[in-house]
Amino acid sequence: MIDNRLRCNATGPTRHSDGMNLAKPRRSPLRRRLLWACALVATIAVVVAALVFEPWKLFVDERVQEAAPAPSTELARGTLISHEHESSGTVVLLRLADGSRVLRVEDLRTSNGPRLQVWLSDAPVQAGRDGWTVFDDGRHLDLGDLKGNIGSSNYPVPADVDLADLSSVSIWCARFHVSFAATELTPTS
Repeated sequence: MIDNRLRCNATGPTRHSDGMNLAKPRRSPLRRRLLWACALVATIAVVVAALVFEPWKLFVDERVQEAAPAPSTELARGTLISHEHESSGTVVLLRLADGSRVLRVEDLRTSNGPRLQVWLSDAPVQAGRDGWTVFDDGRHLDLGDLKGNIGSSNYPVPADVDLADLSSVSIWCARFHVSFAATELTPTS
């Protein structure tokens, strides 16, 4: 008489139909710990990358529509040129009735990005890639965070700022140290 175990094993494990279980190979505890550690490191890397690059801003526009301060007198004007990102709009320097000055960004259209700011700078505006990184090389003044990547907004200019020295404007990405757009202010009066 043939032993059933021998006959079953002789036909191979693919023909088992009588509920026999084959032992599964076990992973070593060291290998399991290594897999968990790799998964943890990958998760941390994804979270850090998301916090640094803020990729959701590529898909979300921030719209703003502030009214121009009135009464005001136009002192200077410039048209934005594209740098790192395709951009358009106008920048106007206004003097208000009380003597204060406001930099107004009108009809702006640019990409959203992490830590976008409005800067006055002494750097000359250069077209193309050469102009992307010049604005933090010399003197610059941060007028504040960009209020929206689409629309019009106002930024107060401190009274002690000499605009003869800081005659260019940049939409500056402080996270990656590049200009999204820039213009040279040309006096209008």
